[in-house]
Amino acid sequence: MLADLTIKEFLKQTGSGSPVPGGGSVAALSAALAASLIEMVANLTIGRKGYEVVEEDMQVLAQETVRLRERLVSAIDNDSNAYGNVVSAMRLPKGTDEEKQQREKEIQNGLKQSAVIPMGVAEDAFRVMVLAGEVVVKGNRNTVSDGSVGVVMAKTAVLSALYNVKINLSSIKDKIFVDNMSRAMRELEKNTLDWEKGFGALGDFWT
Repeated sequence: MLADLTIKEFLKQTGSGSPVPGGGSVAALSAALAASLIEMVANLTIGRKGYEVVEEDMQVLAQETVRLRERLVSAIDNDSNAYGNVVSAMRLPKGTDEEKQQREKEIQNGLKQSAVIPMGVAEDAFRVMVLAGEVVVKGNRNTVSDGSVGVVMAKTAVLSALYNVKINLSSIKDKIFVDNMSRAMRELEKNTLDWEKGFGALGDFWT
């Protein structure tokens, strides 16, 4: 499993001639790393003098980031597996009309899954970004840089995952599916960029 590789092994495999892990898995990993940073900031705020008023919020936030991180780690392999299913479907026999129909059906199912998985990553990454903003504002001031890195990485993960949604939608023939996913994708992209603007307008957290 990709998620069980060491950092060095993952990077080496990503840079190899193999198509997996690819952008979708890397987006999931980026979001998982962001979630880990937010969890860290929350835990470094809990029990610290001067942060008693936000301690309960930080405890709830830490628990949520654990769930998000675990789901995102699973998505690292889920994304690559979905790609593998498409490749396997393309290798199915196509000698008869029936075989061609079955092959096309399997390809389309694989492509849909290859769009659904990164869409889920993008949605989870957006939630991580929002939580990152919360710990930057409320959390331990000594960890403001860590929370800020979480914001940036989570935002990058959202947009990166959406690239993977887009590329797969371009090959899907189910118009209703494509329209629904495209609408959700555009809305999430807009919400991400709007949130970032609003967060930046809150002030300078480095002073």
